[in-house]
Amino acid sequence: MRRSIYVPGAAREETIELPVHASLIRHPKGNVLFDSGCSPEAASDAEGRWGGLAKVMTPIFRPEQTVLSELENLRLSPDDIDVVVCSHLHPDHCGCNEHFRRATIYCHAAEVAAAKAEGGEQQGYLPREWNQPQGFEQFNSEHDLFGDEKIVLVPMPGHTPGLTVARIALDRDGVFVLASDAAPLQANIDSGAPPKNTWNMDLAADALARLRRFRDQGETVISAHDEEQWQRLRKGAAFYE
Repeated sequence: MRRSIYVPGAAREETIELPVHASLIRHPKGNVLFDSGCSPEAASDAEGRWGGLAKVMTPIFRPEQTVLSELENLRLSPDDIDVVVCSHLHPDHCGCNEHFRRATIYCHAAEVAAAKAEGGEQQGYLPREWNQPQGFEQFNSEHDLFGDEKIVLVPMPGHTPGLTVARIALDRDGVFVLASDAAPLQANIDSGAPPKNTWNMDLAADALARLRRFRDQGETVISAHDEEQWQRLRKGAAFYE
């Protein structure tokens, strides 16, 4: 994508490579996937899958570099996933939802309403990506997924009307906050300035301030698309407990 969307003052022609997260959380009551990333089809036929959106965010990955292949590496199939949590319903975050037919899919009610609203497709809500047969388990406020404070869904609207982050309390390694596009880059948290592709700037700034407080109290805040942070995290991701 254009770097200027995220970094003030960047030249318009300058681009930035953005990793896309999909996080597996193993819980005694089930396997949870926070976001499902891009569809493999977007790698081989971006315009066919995303239409004009492919000109704004250009896929540069291979079909096997998606959550489906990564789950195979962990000897898991889509049917082994019990819950999919959608941080929001843009195609780089829910593109593999269609493969998780056995899972319960959670999404904030305001996000579902935005996707279904007239003109939603022009706002990046592509029905082929988000509109799955099983529908959604919707919530309106902070939601403790299993009632034990291990996986808590925290609404942080701003990037979109129903943007939701997840606070994950691990037994050994402490609290991790999966921030999704509430904080696309760590630099957004540092500066407090939301990127340009934001639905509500004031709410997005509030979300960044809240994430900064989480980080200041020792929680690990994982940004949606920060390449430098991703390179650090991926080295130890399989060992977080």
